[in-house]
Amino acid sequence: MADAPFHRLSRRERQIVDVLYRLGEAAAADVAARLPDRPAYNSVRVTLGILEKKGVVRHRRDGARYVYAPVLTIEKAKRKAASHLLATFFRGSPSAAIVTLLDLSRDGLSAGDLAEIESLIAKAKKQGGRR
Repeated sequence: MADAPFHRLSRRERQIVDVLYRLGEAAAADVAARLPDRPAYNSVRVTLGILEKKGVVRHRRDGARYVYAPVLTIEKAKRKAASHLLATFFRGSPSAAIVTLLDLSRDGLSAGDLAEIESLIAKAKKQGGRR
């Protein structure tokens, strides 16, 4: 179930998965300590179990505790999130998303960032705009 619909997670489930992506893997207590509103440890444990049943996270034993990690690699998760974002907010238009991102980042783009973006555009043009 590695293609679990991440966009259908509850707010708290998303927060927990976000923590796991930031840390790579973590025990329930470590996750709870990094969540807003500091939920009870048992609530986090139960939610991690639900996420595991949904196929979003997996666990391994480390002594007496379970250590949880996301099922999808960060790269696959980024692609799924970007696809969902494109479909939901930009009507599937990568250029509309890029324009928005550039507008948001206008003051924070370094010369290196701009060079990288230019290089990626040149590469896309060479490939005929299609992968």
